[in-house]
Amino acid sequence: MLGLNVAMVSTAATPSPSKVSLGVRLGYAVGSFCTANFSTIPGLLLLFYMTNVLAVPAAFAGVVLFLPKAWDLIANTLVGRWSDRTVSRWGPRRPWLLAGALVLPVSFALMFAGPPLTGVPAALYVGVTFLAAATGYALYEVPYKAMPAEMTTDYHERTSLLQWRMVLIAVGIAMSGILAPMIAGETADGYRTMGIAFGAILLVAMLGSFFGTARAPFTGQQKSEGTLREQLAAARTSKQFLWLLGLSSAQTLGAGVMLAGAPYFAAYSLDDTSATTTLFAALVGPMLVTMPLWVWLARKLDKRGAMILSGTLFTAGALLILATPALGELYAHLCVMIVGVGYAGLQLLQFSMLADVIAYDGAVSGERRGGIFTGLWTAVENAVAALGATAYGWVLGVGGFVSSDPEHPVTQSDSAHVAVMIGVTVVPALITFAGVLMTLKYNLTADRLAAVGGADGTGPAPTASATAVSGGADGGKDGGQPEAGEVLRAEE
Repeated sequence: MLGLNVAMVSTAATPSPSKVSLGVRLGYAVGSFCTANFSTIPGLLLLFYMTNVLAVPAAFAGVVLFLPKAWDLIANTLVGRWSDRTVSRWGPRRPWLLAGALVLPVSFALMFAGPPLTGVPAALYVGVTFLAAATGYALYEVPYKAMPAEMTTDYHERTSLLQWRMVLIAVGIAMSGILAPMIAGETADGYRTMGIAFGAILLVAMLGSFFGTARAPFTGQQKSEGTLREQLAAARTSKQFLWLLGLSSAQTLGAGVMLAGAPYFAAYSLDDTSATTTLFAALVGPMLVTMPLWVWLARKLDKRGAMILSGTLFTAGALLILATPALGELYAHLCVMIVGVGYAGLQLLQFSMLADVIAYDGAVSGERRGGIFTGLWTAVENAVAALGATAYGWVLGVGGFVSSDPEHPVTQSDSAHVAVMIGVTVVPALITFAGVLMTLKYNLTADRLAAVGGADGTGPAPTASATAVSGGADGGKDGGQPEAGEVLRAEE
């Protein structure tokens, strides 16, 4: 049997565009509200909601929050594979953005709108709806993360492109971290209202990115070959991907532990539940103003050097919070601002580096496998983020923290107060510093990427199966993908 694949490309196509238009940047970036809200709100409030509103034991609540993530290992990988192999007038990724928009907003609202249950039944309800929400998130987020690597071939343009995404992520985190706790309060009715409000925000953002990327250029490979097992093996043998996944997981876990501990730190260390809002303002404020700085540092220090600096700042800020009992609430907020500066760099650089890894693999293999990489990435990212809440729940359990509901408050022991503090400072600091050490082993630089034509399009010419296609001046109605009939596959 002889297989023949022929890609017919319009003469108006631009094989190696290096710049992405402002409209497409903003259209892509608006989807970050989905990433920010779904990553932040469950991590910030779901554990607290279960232990302090639904009276679920802390250790059991942590396990329930983590178990749906086991499904992510399957769902994210499958979605990545499907999006790699999708051929449509909307391109390979955008149909999946729409599918996610139909699932996630509704299941997110249901997650916080459960029947009047407490204890184990309440935990099971939250677990099932969280599983549905995680599935919707996989349908959207996996192809969404793969898109930057396919919009431009320029190493530094990918960082600049993602700068817009990080700015809107900061806005989304601010909305999640400031408005969501204010709306939720400490009552079941408040949490229901919050779930509906943010479910609507998710819907608008996800549809916005679907329509906003309709004219996005496409510079990726035009086919995906091999079985799922073969492509997973390819991802596992990519040293750059594995090191990046490891250091990113450490960063995500450290941030997840700190995120889950924020409401407890505000309530029991600062004795001010409203401080959760101001602490989040201190965290995301630097993200809004330091992105241009991190883009500049990525050029001066290369992305690896900038990543090491950002991780070090995060670690130092977390450890400095330990002095809060002696120096007070204002001091705690200043330390969180240091954490925020480091967190801004971590968020920008890890996704820029992921786009580099995808571009490098495509240039070397001549195949479209970005969905496999982002599927594995998102599965691990979600599992690690959920593990952050689980780990903090375990720390509370070791410290003797006693769960309660609003009608029956309890006085926590001294050991519980110590656990609250250690869990939000020392634990995330040590984890994040481990990520700094792993960053030293990451070696995909601009020069190395340029050598295979993955940085500016000046490297070796792509094969017929890897021909890059762009939508031309306006990207076309299909997001830069060939129209039906433009790709001819014949086997004999």
